Amino acid sequence: MKTKPDLGFWKLWNLSFGFFGVQIAYALQSANVSRIFTTIGADPHDLSYFWILPPLMGLIVQPVVGIFSDRTWNRFGRRLPYLILGATIAVIVMCLLPNAGSFHFQISGAILFGLVALMMLDTSINMAMQPFKMLVGDMVNEKQKSKAYSIQSFLCNAGSVVGFIFPICLGWLGMKNVAPTGVVPPTVVWSFYIGAAILLVCVVYSLVKIKEWPPQVYNEYNGISDTAEKQKSPGVVKLLVKAPSTFWTVGLVQFFCWFAFLFLWTYATNTVAHNAFKTPTTTSVVGINYEGRTYGANYLLIDNTPIVDHGKVMVAGVEAGGEFYSGGTVVINGTDTIVRNHAVVSNDEGIDKVNFGSPIPDVLSLTVDGVNISNFSGATIMDYLSQIKGAFQLTEAGIMAEKDGKVTVEDATSYTIGNAAACSYETKTILNSATTQYNDAGNWVGLLYAVQALGSVCWALLLPRFRSRKLSYSLSLLLAAGGFLMLAFITNKWILFVSFVLIGCGWAAMLAWPFTILTNSLKGGNIGTYLGLFNGTITIPQIVAALAGGWILSLMSKPGALAPEYLMMMIAGIAIGIGALCVFIIKEGDGEKSDPVETPAISEEI
Repeated sequence: MKTKPDLGFWKLWNLSFGFFGVQIAYALQSANVSRIFTTIGADPHDLSYFWILPPLMGLIVQPVVGIFSDRTWNRFGRRLPYLILGATIAVIVMCLLPNAGSFHFQISGAILFGLVALMMLDTSINMAMQPFKMLVGDMVNEKQKSKAYSIQSFLCNAGSVVGFIFPICLGWLGMKNVAPTGVVPPTVVWSFYIGAAILLVCVVYSLVKIKEWPPQVYNEYNGISDTAEKQKSPGVVKLLVKAPSTFWTVGLVQFFCWFAFLFLWTYATNTVAHNAFKTPTTTSVVGINYEGRTYGANYLLIDNTPIVDHGKVMVAGVEAGGEFYSGGTVVINGTDTIVRNHAVVSNDEGIDKVNFGSPIPDVLSLTVDGVNISNFSGATIMDYLSQIKGAFQLTEAGIMAEKDGKVTVEDATSYTIGNAAACSYETKTILNSATTQYNDAGNWVGLLYAVQALGSVCWALLLPRFRSRKLSYSLSLLLAAGGFLMLAFITNKWILFVSFVLIGCGWAAMLAWPFTILTNSLKGGNIGTYLGLFNGTITIPQIVAALAGGWILSLMSKPGALAPEYLMMMIAGIAIGIGALCVFIIKEGDGEKSDPVETPAISEEI
């Protein structure tokens, strides 16, 4: 086998430069997915389910790309064709995902569009990410691999920081950070656009600068004989049965760690928005309760008059001076429209200008459908249900549209309700994602993730200085546990930096020690296969956490009340704390008595 030649610094740089663009894309996704889905109307209890897709795609795509790229060769090379395909899809989807709320879909349609876009984005990012890892293994000799992975580590972390801070930087530059209800703010949308452009530039640069070895040269440098009979590899089940105990004990630690971080990515934005930014809440109607039964759909109608539209109670009119005035448009003080088309108007902060059943404040004049109301004392907007006496016909509708000026209702079911006075609205309260506070919090969380990344890099430099690998591993995870618990209760946005620095300590250890400890315990010709299987200890815990998250949050929630997402940070802290204790049951291999080996803190995003 020929020895691979030494490569100059810039050739090593070129092999990994594309990682910078890929990592920007991943950082934008991980920091903004929950924010995007909350904005377009997803229930907080459903947020974790959307996070099933990233680890699931990583579990499927990365091994598939590895297997097929081993068998690929064309004019673009062996690994680069997958980079081209993955990056092309990623660039397109990055321009679509943040616009899920701008295509005038219903809430369910916007969420479905967002889910498909997220699945495509994560699939393409994983597809674009794998070639850079493989190129180092293909073309760099053993002596230079540490240097190559250090360069890759730097580019990964640099890309993460840039992607995380894009929205807040655009906000500082004056770009609008709020948008109408259900629409993602321009700071986030343009962050994705810019990230897509950078990814495209990085991919083009990589295609120009990287020249993969043709098959014959590749085989010579990697000791592969075209005529040699391939040794049959043991099956996966057999390998797992014979796996060293280190594989399973490190995997147990991994389970609690990645379980915790999935909760961080899912619930951090809403936790920070609620605790540190005091984001106002908004209450929406999920149906009408009558005699213990809830009637709910996208639209509710009384005698063919819409009374609830996508969770918003419709206005029947205004009660003033002891009289009720029906109407669809209400204006106070000459110019301030507070009701339009029977719906309450929101102000620039995304907050309703008036509330049902409460007197309208600071009224100097009142107009209902163009008619001036002379006696406007105690003026209060009223809903339809409050005006109904006795029995009425209630209709649940899935679709309602206007045709030729007439309302057409489809997918409708009608019921006779015996007593309107016995009815009540069923409501749910969520954070108001259209407010300045919520979107400022979303940008701040991106900055916090950048702080985490920087803290991780600094702590990674200290890890090799510990005499005991287990001690440094466990201590790092305990620091992260403290960071999670702090995050659950901190109400000062600046002190949150401390929380995320501590979380970054745990992140550094999670990337450095598990693969180091495992590889030291592996012998024989199946190391690559074991490392591929070990990837399941990263993805499977995230899938479990995503499936369990909504159920756990529901157990801790009161019906209709604001979901206590901050409590999920406590659970994450407890989980990673258990992982810290499990470190001491790990039985290391040959490397236990040797000094710890420094492993580059590559942002191994899945």
